[in-house]
Amino acid sequence: MTNKGLILDDDGKMNNFAIEPTVYVDDQQRIGFTPYAERLNGRLAMIGFVSLLALEVSTKHGLITWLTHI
Repeated sequence: MTNKGLILDDDGKMNNFAIEPTVYVDDQQRIGFTPYAERLNGRLAMIGFVSLLALEVSTKHGLITWLTHI
């Protein structure tokens, strides 16, 4: 008898043994020019671009001006 992840025996006592998770094998390649890597790089580039625009709006200067200003 199971109840929300708990395993109870016939007497209603809780079984203290862990429930093993389902094991699966991920056959997708995670190195090189994979769709996963390209999607991740694109998302990071979008975050960087939006951050750069927010920096320029908040400081009223461009990136080159901000970097070369002594």
